[in-house]
Amino acid sequence: MADRVLVIGSGGREHALAWKLAQSPHVKQVLVAPGNAGTADNGKISNSAVLVSNHTILAQFCKDHNIGLVVVGPEAHLGAGIVDDLMSAGVRCFGPSAKATQLETNTSFAKAFLDCHRIPTARWKAFANPQEACSFITSTDFPALVIKASGQAARKEIIIAASKEEACRAVQEILQVTWGAMAEEPAPSLLWPRPPHPPNGSSGVRPCCPPPPSLQEPSASPAGTAFEKCTEGKQLLPLNPPSYATEAQPTVLHRQHCHRHYILFKIMRSNFAFIFVGLLQARELGVKVFHAGTTMQDNKVMTDGGRVLTVTAIKEDLMSALEEANKGVAAIRFQGAIYRKDIGYQAIAFLQRSVYVSKDTITSSALINQSEPPAATGSRSGKVRTLGGSTDFFDLKSSGYDDPILVSRTKGIGTKLQIAQMCKKHDTIGQDLVAMCVNDILAQGAEPLFFLDYFACGKLDAEVAQAVIAGIAEACKKAGCALLGTETAEMPGMYSPGEYDLAGFAVGAVERGQMFLQLERVAEGDVVIGLASSGIHSHGFNLVRKILLMSSLHYSSPVPGGCGDQPLGELLLTPTKIYSKALLPVLRSGHVKAFAPITGGGLLESIPRILPESFSVILDAYSWQIPEIFSWLQTEGNLSEEEMARTFNCGIGAVLMADKELAQQVLKDVQRHEEAWLIGNIVPSHTGSSHVKVKNLLQALRLNRSQFLQNAADMDSHLHVEPQTSKVKVAVLISGTGTNLAALIAYAKEPASCAQIALVISNKSGDVEELRNAARAGIPTRVVDHKLYGSRSEFDCTIDRVLEEFSVELICLAGFMRILSSAFIRKWNGKILNICPSLLPSVKGGNAHKQVLQAGVKVTGCTVHFVLEEANTGAIILQEPVSVNTDDTEETLLERVKEAECRVFPIALQLVASGVVRLGEI
Repeated sequence: MADRVLVIGSGGREHALAWKLAQSPHVKQVLVAPGNAGTADNGKISNSAVLVSNHTILAQFCKDHNIGLVVVGPEAHLGAGIVDDLMSAGVRCFGPSAKATQLETNTSFAKAFLDCHRIPTARWKAFANPQEACSFITSTDFPALVIKASGQAARKEIIIAASKEEACRAVQEILQVTWGAMAEEPAPSLLWPRPPHPPNGSSGVRPCCPPPPSLQEPSASPAGTAFEKCTEGKQLLPLNPPSYATEAQPTVLHRQHCHRHYILFKIMRSNFAFIFVGLLQARELGVKVFHAGTTMQDNKVMTDGGRVLTVTAIKEDLMSALEEANKGVAAIRFQGAIYRKDIGYQAIAFLQRSVYVSKDTITSSALINQSEPPAATGSRSGKVRTLGGSTDFFDLKSSGYDDPILVSRTKGIGTKLQIAQMCKKHDTIGQDLVAMCVNDILAQGAEPLFFLDYFACGKLDAEVAQAVIAGIAEACKKAGCALLGTETAEMPGMYSPGEYDLAGFAVGAVERGQMFLQLERVAEGDVVIGLASSGIHSHGFNLVRKILLMSSLHYSSPVPGGCGDQPLGELLLTPTKIYSKALLPVLRSGHVKAFAPITGGGLLESIPRILPESFSVILDAYSWQIPEIFSWLQTEGNLSEEEMARTFNCGIGAVLMADKELAQQVLKDVQRHEEAWLIGNIVPSHTGSSHVKVKNLLQALRLNRSQFLQNAADMDSHLHVEPQTSKVKVAVLISGTGTNLAALIAYAKEPASCAQIALVISNKSGDVEELRNAARAGIPTRVVDHKLYGSRSEFDCTIDRVLEEFSVELICLAGFMRILSSAFIRKWNGKILNICPSLLPSVKGGNAHKQVLQAGVKVTGCTVHFVLEEANTGAIILQEPVSVNTDDTEETLLERVKEAECRVFPIALQLVASGVVRLGEI
């Protein structure tokens, strides 16, 4: 190595190269031309003002100053032939030749090179004419959806189009400002599982380790041209020469930390010139700061625009590295500072989970690859391996079983997941997923061994995914099982923005002779022990959502008095209890005959799964503590005793069955870990009778409710709560089909509905199917044919008299095709609801779907509003958006908007009928 080295460039990679070179004992001085504030008088490193664009002057400078090696960073200098000229002048230089640089700077050249040398790569074609390019994209037999500008003057981002139309638009845009464009077939290895990064690669995260020997190509010349080898069935990814990529700053140049450490870097940007604050504090935190867009002015570090700094942290796990990098970034302040906050979380969501994990020591850090197993603290652990990143193994033999039976269970979350998304609370829903699988495995006496989960979304929100997966990992720790892996799927078009879905799969083991499949063990006189639930758990949320929609409360509302001091949504999201660690010793004691978690079907349908046909269970609701939330749901929803017992766990999360003589001992064993009670007995079953009878349930719920009302009164003496004694009478006006009538009728029949459909009026006579449907539902109907009246006001007066005859209080227009007179609207001011098939006020009038498609908007929907004198105006009550797909026609859009109307119109009616929404108080 030469005594003096000259680094060409002024960015962060040049600072990193200089920093690394200065660490060598063979280098006495590193000059950087032109350099930045980070390379100015920094130990061995200093800046030089030599003119690097004139290669003749630069070569003479190197000879005059005994420069033994020149290291070139910027692609522009490499493409201009700086390495060729310096080497020709006898100056040693590290960097690719101008021709070799084209592999990075000229995509068309690189693709042609790959094809020439039969190196697998995605199919492609280059164009200079936009019409020819679009014709190729639309007619090719492969999905040509990846677009990149070609040539050294072109911008660098790759556009991954969602459709051929979008690809054509990208080509048109690119060819307006660049010389050529190329359309590629998307290669799976390119698009997945690479963590998403900003289009210009501004920041990211990489685990630091050297490439395998099979991918290390010896330099063909001193210029150091590098290529990546491909095996059969693989395709070449875009390859940057590693010492010139932005990622060189945290990865290649920190290679002494390979394998055992994670390196994360954050890019800070600015478009201003302003003084830095906090650089010293950041260094004191232990992070490394590389300068890019900085200069020195009057001995002060100033920003110079663009990428300003790279803050790099090195830690043994990725989460720690992310936290450290974030602390470093937070310590540095300057005007207009911009940096990405999602980088790192995305990598965590995508990285393969836990290569080796002990079931008893799993934590959220197990989300990250582990090269070595953590110290096992539990009595049993299993070795876990992955093969090719897609297959996971669990060594059951090392777990210590002699003659095991494997037990598995897969589950989804259900409607509770929607509430988590509406409340933007994602950290507990993972426990529900794990608990549902693990508790079902426990019902067979099995110990949970490992768990896998599947996270699907339309567009990945890294922070949401991290919260969900961290919750799953923490739940696995509670369950005592290993989180073997997570599959993350991003499917645009399948899920709306902000939506995601979860599924889980658990595997457990039980010794053959200890399984709980022997129903004949249950006998008359056995005692039922109930374990406390933490709340609603994960079942019955369809009904919960209906009750909430018809109540005056929202998910953000304070919990009703007596139920707690948190938001209602947070209380509803209390996660399902995991019973495995508490109950496994009890189940293996031999004193328990059966175990069942209370899941879908509530008490009435969950318990019979472990009962012989000849027996029934009698439970006494006075024997356990029912959480107040169930009393509130029963009252607010006006639910019957059977609805409560068939839908909810009512405070019992799981039941055990034991001999009468052993029941007290089992109860004491359970109570060491969980709240539990003796709640019932096993009795002979009688023909035709229910297998589960719950005595005193309604009385116990009302007892809670009485306490709830007292608590509420104590907290607020102005609170007045009384049950609704009558429903608001509603008339629905239709003109034949009455599109939303069926939805309104169905919703009004719900026990907690504040509205009663008292009358249906049609202005068309003849064979009207909706009138027959209303009559079948027991609703009076009338036909007031507008053709029989001489004026609109005469017709409206007749309608008004019919409404008064039935004591109607509210009117819903469901496809009513007549314009009401001003006098009629004024009389019923704030009492007429209409629904419009668009999102008012953006689209008005007829042919709404045609207008939407012609305008090219991405979202339409429907609007429920109060009717005012001017058509299609009025105070908006409720709206529901509907996404517009690229292949939508007027007919397909019409059908989807109709579905939205049937969802939103009944809810809006409930809001008005309950008094939550009034005209003038929106």
